[in-house]
Amino acid sequence: MTPATYRKVCIAALVAVCLIVVTGASVRLTGSGLGCADWPNCNNSKFIDVSTTHGAVEQINRLFTGVVMIAVIAAVLGAVLRRPKRRDLTRLAILIAFGVPMQGLVGAVVVLSDLNPFANQQHFLLSMVLVALATVLVARSGEPDGGERRPTVSAATAQHVRAITVLTALALVSGTFVTGAGPHAGDEKAKRFDVAISTVARIHSITVLATIGVAILLLWRLRTAHADRAVLDNPLTTWMVVAVAQAAVGYTQYFSGVPAVLVGIHVALATALWLATIQLRLATSSVSAAVPVLLPAHPGAAAPASSA
Repeated sequence: MTPATYRKVCIAALVAVCLIVVTGASVRLTGSGLGCADWPNCNNSKFIDVSTTHGAVEQINRLFTGVVMIAVIAAVLGAVLRRPKRRDLTRLAILIAFGVPMQGLVGAVVVLSDLNPFANQQHFLLSMVLVALATVLVARSGEPDGGERRPTVSAATAQHVRAITVLTALALVSGTFVTGAGPHAGDEKAKRFDVAISTVARIHSITVLATIGVAILLLWRLRTAHADRAVLDNPLTTWMVVAVAQAAVGYTQYFSGVPAVLVGIHVALATALWLATIQLRLATSSVSAAVPVLLPAHPGAAAPASSA
């Protein structure tokens, strides 16, 4: 398999890993979390049961997990067949392939615990880990083989980007507490975190605004760091656009009664923001193509004499 073909396989795996986050959210937002009350069977009599709307929604999401598994297995096999073969790509692909069945086990805990909000929280956060790994895999698969990784920005700028990455992760985690306290549990009888949604929403809002504030500070610093700005201009602009859109949707959904459609958009944007965050972090270093060393045709051969 050529490097170009393998990169396409990796992109397909990344798309699948991102889509499963949205389909999983649709289960919760349509109240279909217990549409299949058992696992791995849909219920105690059928492995697949689409006789009800809730059951069909949950079943489709479970079956799509199989599509994701096929995509990540293709990434593993592609890493083995790729020439030249690279250990870093193989390791990343195996980690992702291991994470998908782990996600299925967490999903089983979610169902068997009657949609416990803590289990639901881990379900989403594990998805974000897989999105991060798949994003790194796509980026690494497009890098030259055998080169040396070097920083592309100053140490201060790289540290600033790391701060944005950490704060974005905290914003995602705080957002899961809002979800666990909110109205869309996946079922009317599901447990909720014993905390007022207004309280966790304020905490989440503070982390989001702090993250955007740190990103604005980076934009301000890059005014005079022209070399760093040239490297980070595109990924940082993308991050800012998605972050502002995510914040706008978040405030709109909160003050409009948390409609399911807006929550679904919010989840999709959260996934996109995390992907953009990883891409921003990856931009702080790159691998340059290996420079071939030219050796004389015969060991010990003298260099040709220059003509007068």
